[in-house]
Amino acid sequence: MYLQHFGLRELPFSLTPNTHFFLNMASYHKAYNMLMVSLSNAEGFIKIVGEVGTGKTMLCRKVLNTLEEDKENYVTAYIPNPVLSPKGLFLAFAEELNIEIDQDVGHHRLLKAITEKLVEFSAENKQVVLFIDEAHAMPEQTLEALRLLTNIETEQVKLFQVVLFAQPELDVLLSQPSLRQLRQRITFSFEIEALDRNGVERYVVHRLATAGYNGPFLFSKRALDFLYRTSDGIPRVINILSHKALMVAFGKGERMVQIDHVKSAADDTEGVSPATRGYMPVLIAFGALLIGAVLAFYLGGFYK
Repeated sequence: MYLQHFGLRELPFSLTPNTHFFLNMASYHKAYNMLMVSLSNAEGFIKIVGEVGTGKTMLCRKVLNTLEEDKENYVTAYIPNPVLSPKGLFLAFAEELNIEIDQDVGHHRLLKAITEKLVEFSAENKQVVLFIDEAHAMPEQTLEALRLLTNIETEQVKLFQVVLFAQPELDVLLSQPSLRQLRQRITFSFEIEALDRNGVERYVVHRLATAGYNGPFLFSKRALDFLYRTSDGIPRVINILSHKALMVAFGKGERMVQIDHVKSAADDTEGVSPATRGYMPVLIAFGALLIGAVLAFYLGGFYK
């Protein structure tokens, strides 16, 4: 692999959501701060929405790690795959709370066990936070069951909070009249945006430095321009293309990633913008000017 060739300790563009590589850029910084402030208020649902590959799971893990370091005040539960029935969701939540209970338990007994555990944590002044990743995949009935579950409360406070991480499809799902009560309980919401051109450069530099690189800048300006255009600023796509571009450069024995290396990576990757996409606006503008000039010539001759 190219690690030794480029002086790296580890792979800089792995797809694993390793919080070691978390970059505190504007969008993520705002989302992180909003989450921490919202959780300190201890009420309502929190929703984080972003397109595929924008770093929702990375942000989720970052917040989880922060709360898990504060075990005196927080208890966290994490459900990464919420394609569950209502009872399946309750069982998963109970398991995260370390509640020992039979899988065949009845609904009433299951709900009672969860309630008792939540009351126990509340008596210890511990705040329970349930994180649900890929929440857009939850069945409608399960979302409604989750809302009903949050009705568990004392006279003073809710016994737990819910943070939903999802693709924009969740907003479509929540727009249904049957889920309007859940939608009204979302007190804080944030949308993660894709990176702009400067953001892509900062992202690449940060991940390379975190992986141990300390040499001259590794990606040329044209390579970064093309990387931005073909990735649309989506971190996951940036990771895929950058990793492959480094492999191409290594295979050719070169020390800097050039635009041709990123083009080769894009050509080898399904679902990314074709190699010519970055130049399409220029081509379209040139074509429009050419057509305009031709029309002006003929129309000018026609009206003479």
